[in-house]
Amino acid sequence: MRNNTIKLNGLTVSYHEEGTGNPIVLLHGFCGSKEYWDNLITMLSKSSRVIALDLPGHGESSNLEGIITIEDFVDHIKSLLDYLNIEQVTMLGHSLGGYIALAFAEKYGQMLNGFSLIHSTAFPDSEEAKKGREEGVKKVENEGVPAFIAGLIPKLFSPENVEKNHTDIQTAKEIGYKTSSQGVMKTLIAMKDRPDRNFVLEKATIPVLLIAGEKDQIIPSERTFSVSKPTIKQVLLKDSGHMSMYENPTPLLNHMMDFLDTLK
Repeated sequence: MRNNTIKLNGLTVSYHEEGTGNPIVLLHGFCGSKEYWDNLITMLSKSSRVIALDLPGHGESSNLEGIITIEDFVDHIKSLLDYLNIEQVTMLGHSLGGYIALAFAEKYGQMLNGFSLIHSTAFPDSEEAKKGREEGVKKVENEGVPAFIAGLIPKLFSPENVEKNHTDIQTAKEIGYKTSSQGVMKTLIAMKDRPDRNFVLEKATIPVLLIAGEKDQIIPSERTFSVSKPTIKQVLLKDSGHMSMYENPTPLLNHMMDFLDTLK
């Protein structure tokens, strides 16, 4: 697996790249990094060119300047794809990564041959969720990133998996600690302000894969499965919370690879 660090529009961008074939981009969730995909990349790269990047402010990538939106993430990824001379790609996004994949499909749909939302949703934040984002910003300001991450990560796993996935929870925390304070706070506001994008799913003519966790405490399956049509495949992962790449990596991988096979 090649770990690359480049300067792009003045920003440090870190990404893994492995394999050959049709390119796929893996977008991690909030306070995650490209390391979220480590258990899956080796198999995915046997038949695809896999690019897994650290989103701005996360992992080893630097922050975007100023107040940011989900659309700013989209343009950043477009710039990386241009740098890599990739004209068409399959995009698979976990949670925050799904919000970005949807926005990318809206703005640069001609570049996608398919996309997937993994434990994500096309709905905007509820008023309660928006308030929670604002409280998260205050927590980071007052207590720092480690305290925020310590409260966030266990909630991402299903209650039944918290004890048996202790090692994975610690791994996810260590990844989260690498998120910059500005990265956490700016991304919280970007997620809070994102619009409803169910219309993107409704209008999509390319294949779409929606994956939800049966026991996801963050985004329940009904918010993931918001649109039904022949081009959209819906998958419910049993005994999984919000972190199937750790809780149920083999079923997740199988569904991702089956989806990618349909695009060849």
